Amino acid sequence: MHNAQDRTERLLATMLLELMKGASQKEKALRLSLSGFTNVEIADLLQTSAQVVAQNLYTSRKRTRRKKP
Repeated sequence: MHNAQDRTERLLATMLLELMKGASQKEKALRLSLSGFTNVEIADLLQTSAQVVAQNLYTSRKRTRRKKP
């Protein structure tokens, strides 16, 4: 059973996703990850697999590292 904190976190994640309506799945996954959600939780929210989330996060972080001098 979910407790009140779980429901609150889920509600906030849903609100964040609503605000990011035009964003790509990769951008949404990165934002949720930065907010402290696990790959499994992100996958559940985005209705995809944890492997897809992990790959999206990997490529996003890899691309960010290359941009830094």
